[in-house]
Order: sequence, then structure tokens, then C-alpha cells
Amino acid sequence: MPVTVPADRDGRELIDGAEAIARGALDAGCDFFAGYPITPASGILMHMLRELPRVGGVGIQGEDEIASIGFCIGGALSGARAMTASSGPGLSLYSENLGAAIMIEVPLVVVVVQRVGPATGAATTGAQGDVQFIRWGTSGGYPVIALCPSSVPECYHLTRRAFALAERFRVPVFVATDKEVVMTTDTVPADDLRTPPPDWPAVPADNVTAPLRTYGDHGDAGAGDAAPLLRYNASSHDERGYITKDPRVLDALNRHLAAKIDDHRAELELVTADVQAGASTLLLSYGVSARSVREAVRTVREAGGRVSSLTVHSLWPVPEQAMTKALDGVSRVVVAELNLGQYRREVECVVAGRAEVVGVHRVDGQLITPEEILAEVVP
Repeated sequence: MPVTVPADRDGRELIDGAEAIARGALDAGCDFFAGYPITPASGILMHMLRELPRVGGVGIQGEDEIASIGFCIGGALSGARAMTASSGPGLSLYSENLGAAIMIEVPLVVVVVQRVGPATGAATTGAQGDVQFIRWGTSGGYPVIALCPSSVPECYHLTRRAFALAERFRVPVFVATDKEVVMTTDTVPADDLRTPPPDWPAVPADNVTAPLRTYGDHGDAGAGDAAPLLRYNASSHDERGYITKDPRVLDALNRHLAAKIDDHRAELELVTADVQAGASTLLLSYGVSARSVREAVRTVREAGGRVSSLTVHSLWPVPEQAMTKALDGVSRVVVAELNLGQYRREVECVVAGRAEVVGVHRVDGQLITPEEILAEVVP
């Protein structure tokens, strides 16, 4: 049942990112959530525990993060649409089970609400320091899908998109957000919560794993047997779920786990490009930092200057085609992020010397200001 969006007489609503994520999940058909309280992700847990019983779903507060993601994997394998949410320390505890979900090909949505510092860090202070951990936090190095909202409406729409991608690719899909976006209450036009941006393409409904007979309706007799496959194995296995060390089978399995995402990189790209003809500087950002970039762009243009911007909504795989297109005529790329340059490294690989790449970074718990970005537009 879709969640009704209450609005004032002017068609606006006061809402934070946590509620928007919860609504997006419910409207995507999420009927199972398990999580453990952790600031700044606890608001998502509370919304889901309250709302899921109203639509016939199940919400569980696990004894810890390890149990919670295990519950979600079990729920997804039994046919539920499952989601969990945590922050940095919880993501660390998710790691082993995330690897299992990749190997078993479990459709699952994982919301990561980033906060500053390693370990416990500063629980009530925002950051964007888990970008590389999201990509490389499991053994094997297999690709993942990670989406990143920079506003309350994007929290809603990217969560819905995450469920569609999880089903299509049978893989855990991350919604990588941050404390500021999730916990800050904003005034939002109600229509922005109903309709995604017009330039965001719809996710195809077909399952990319189906032609490979991976966890479909196949019995031990092979193709054509209508009995469902009930054997799920996080060890290297054949298409029936049996453990094997056959080099040919292992090669096919492991290449499949990578190729099903890598072969669809172009489809997975999602950015907001604001390219101005004649601009020599491109401002690239994601998450909460994109708000300061938008303000910096407005300031430059009101003063008669030229500058382009690119907001990345699909962090992983890196949207290389969109970045390359935005580089046309650019001699300087400014990357704004609340870490010490984690995504800047990816941008540098894409730029490959065609333009200078500089970073605007903070790790003191404070947001990057438009003025800090403007200082790099004309160094």
C-alpha cells in the first residue's frame, strides 16, 4: 500500500531523509526490515518498526548488526523484499554477510548513513568517509551498486530505485547517505516525493541473472525441472548449489558475479549534469556536499562567470561515461567531499591527465561551505 504524503495547503511537507527512505522502501514493496539502533541511522529503524506492521510486513530490532543483516538475507531468500540500515561500525559488522549475499545473489537494500571518523568516531557528526569501504568492504573485490542521495526527495526515489536494482541484478544495493541528509528536516514540495526527476531512466524489470540459471526455478535435473532450487550456498558452488572446486565452474561463477554488474555499467549511471558552454571548471560532488556546490554555481553565474557541475547519484560503479562527457572543454575539476579525497581518486582515474583535479575536503565534522568551493574555482 503506497504511503500517503500529507502536505499543507501550499503542497509542501516538512520531512527528513530518514522518513523519506522509509516511505521509499514501503512504496517499493519492502515487507521486511531488520536493524540495530545506531546514530545517525536509528530514525530509519524507528520508522520501519512503526510502519511495517501497518502494511502486513515484519520489522525486527536484532541483537546486533550481524544478526540483523542475517535476518534480512533469510527474509530475502524466503521471498521478502528486505532492507537494513546502519552506520560505519555497523557496516563493519555487516561485511562478512554482505559477501555471503553477493555470493548467494540475494536482492537486498542496505542503507549506510555516514558519520565522521573510524571506529565509533563522532556518532552525531556527519561525513562521507565510507565511500571506498562500501565498494571494497568484502572479500573478493567484486563490484557493488551504490546510490547516493543529496536531498530528501532523492532519498525517497533512490531507495525505490535501489529495490528495483536489487531485484534486477540479485545483489545487495547500497543507499549511501550521510547524517546531514538523513537527520535534517526540510521543506519539500509534495510533488517532488511523488515524481522522480524526468531525466532518470526507469529500471528494466527483467532479471539479468535469469539466462544463467542462477537460483531460478531449477531442480537437480537441470533446465525444465519445475522444482524450485532450495539450496543456497555461500561457498563456491555449481548452478544447483553444491560446493565444487571445478576450475571451469569456479571461473564461470566468479566471472558471472562481476560481469552482471560490469556489463551494465552504462545503464547504472545516474548523475545530474549542469554543464555550461565555455566553462573551464567542473564542480563534482555527491551527497550533502552537492548542496554547497549548487550554491557555488549559482554565485558564479550571477556574477557573470561560467562553471559546470556534476552531481553523482550512482557512486558505484563509477559513472565514467557521464564524467567523460562533462569534461568536454574543462581544464580543472574540483571534487568536494567530506573525507580526505576518497572519490577524488576515482575522478583522477577517469580524467587521466586531461584536466587538473583538485579536492575540497573536510573531516572535522563541519560541512563544506560554498565559499571554500569558490576559492578553488579561480585559484
